[in-house]
Amino acid sequence: MPRMTIDCRTMPSDANCSMTLTGEPDDLVEAAAAHAVASHGHVDGPELRDGLRGAMQPASIDLGPGEFLQVIEFRTDRMAEFEAAEEEWLAAIGDARTAVWSVVAADRDDPGRFAEFVLFPDYDSAMRNSKHPATDRIAERMTEIASQPTFRNLDVQRVRMY
Repeated sequence: MPRMTIDCRTMPSDANCSMTLTGEPDDLVEAAAAHAVASHGHVDGPELRDGLRGAMQPASIDLGPGEFLQVIEFRTDRMAEFEAAEEEWLAAIGDARTAVWSVVAADRDDPGRFAEFVLFPDYDSAMRNSKHPATDRIAERMTEIASQPTFRNLDVQRVRMY
C-alpha cells in the first residue's frame, strides 16, 4: 500500500501550522488525529477521522513497470470549472476510485492547452474506474468544459530516476 501524507498547510486553520505527517493510511489517521487534538484543539471522532482520510495525498508520485498511465490532453479557458468537476467526481466515486494519483500540467508554449496524467495500478483497474457511473458523468462535463479530450493509454515499461 502506498505511503500517504497529510499537510496541515492545506487544511483550513488559524494556527498556520506547518506540520506534515507521512505513513501508511491507518497509521497516518491515528497520528494526524492525535496531532489535530493536541495542537489544534479538535475533538477526536468519526467526523475528524473521515476528514483526515479525505485530506490524505500520496506521499510521492511512485511509478513502476506494469502500471497503467493515462494521459488526457485538452484545451480550456475554464480550468476552475474543470477542477470543480474533478472534485465532484472524487466525491461521487468514493472508495471505488482506482486511480492512484493525477498530475495536471499547463502547456507553457500554448496557453489553454493542458495534459492530465493519471496513474492506475494496472489496465484492469483503469477499466473498472472508466466503467463507473461517476466517470461517465465527469466525461460528459469535460466535453462541456474543455475541447474533446484526447486519451493516450500507456503501459509503463520502465522508470528511471535521475
